[in-house]
Amino acid sequence: MEAALSRKKQQRAPARIFDGEKETKLIALACSEPPEGHARWSLRLLEKHVVELGIVETASDTTIHRVLKKTRSNRTKTAIG
Repeated sequence: MEAALSRKKQQRAPARIFDGEKETKLIALACSEPPEGHARWSLRLLEKHVVELGIVETASDTTIHRVLKKTRSNRTKTAIG
């Protein structure tokens, strides 16, 4: 009964992986020419390259998507029309 009446502790949000500088580098990478053999940047390809370039230690394609979604241009999406 006591457990039902007491409040659950709130979990803290995880620390941001991309600060302003790292976010800028990610956007610049996404706007650059894709690597040879690729027609465009995919989220997984960006995920791999940001780690290889040492921009961040680890990142998921979901995190990359969230960062790029905040920008007006989405270079990973194919153009319509």
